[in-house]
Amino acid sequence: MTARLLSRLAGALLAASTLVACGLGTAGGFVPTGELAGPLQSVEPLDGASISVGSKNFSEALLLGKMAVILLRSAGADVTDLTNIPGSASARQAQLEGQVDLQWEYTGTAWIAYLGHEEPIPDERGQYEAVRDEDLRENGLVWLPPAPMNNTYGFAATSANAQRLGVASLSDIANIPVPERTFCVESEFANRNDGLQPMLETYGIPLGSGVPRENIRTLDTGAIYEATARGDCNFGEVFTTDGRIEALDLTVLEDDRKFFPIYNVAVVVREETLTENPQIAELFAPVSRKLTDETLIELNGRIDVDGQEPAEVAYDWLVQEGFVE
Repeated sequence: MTARLLSRLAGALLAASTLVACGLGTAGGFVPTGELAGPLQSVEPLDGASISVGSKNFSEALLLGKMAVILLRSAGADVTDLTNIPGSASARQAQLEGQVDLQWEYTGTAWIAYLGHEEPIPDERGQYEAVRDEDLRENGLVWLPPAPMNNTYGFAATSANAQRLGVASLSDIANIPVPERTFCVESEFANRNDGLQPMLETYGIPLGSGVPRENIRTLDTGAIYEATARGDCNFGEVFTTDGRIEALDLTVLEDDRKFFPIYNVAVVVREETLTENPQIAELFAPVSRKLTDETLIELNGRIDVDGQEPAEVAYDWLVQEGFVE
């Protein structure tokens, strides 16, 4: 074994131990694999490459993370599965420190939460290129071409509540009585630069006056959908490609003042890793192009509504699309 491989192996073990020591329990578990097929058959094998894959800990991130694990292993790489890291900040830090070599990330999250900009770029291509260029220059992270999907934040109400209150957009919330302005959000969203407080200010209902603090309930991400469907709050924070929106008959309110950034997802790779293994770009390109809003809503629904495992859903879709056999 070469010194470089020994070093990478030690780094992978250190990453895993550090993540566990910091309470960042990762998914691990069995992940199916296969052989590259169809448009990926011509990709040069990654035999001998050692690559650690991370992800955040919500369904779509796990789905995409497992997809990356499957693709890289099917290409011959030795993959360390570090998916299921709690929180954007922890996942990002793991990659900045070199514990994670590759993970999917969202352009809006990077621009606002990681790179510290206050205003999103409304043009989809412009937002991606700005993130791509700054993150490479400042952090040595390479953003591969993004998927067409846009999993932005939104607020949803039950169809019955939306009709009862007469709300179709976020601006309409300012027209309803203050006691009806109740929100269910996750703790991370409550503290983000593109999260709850600036959103309320944008829509003229600032926290504390327009929306009393006691009107806010903080829940785990997965619990928000059910709580909103039960009527525990009138407006629940959602991801717009989540399969539970349709399954629970929720209505997403229009972001008519365009507060939320565009959140196209893309594979982000450490520059050193991509330089050593340039075929990674070719491996993910056709897969990314297939990831539309409609595709992610369906796949997320298989996890959150039907109860399937993210790795199972990822593998089945890759086989269905002819990328793996």
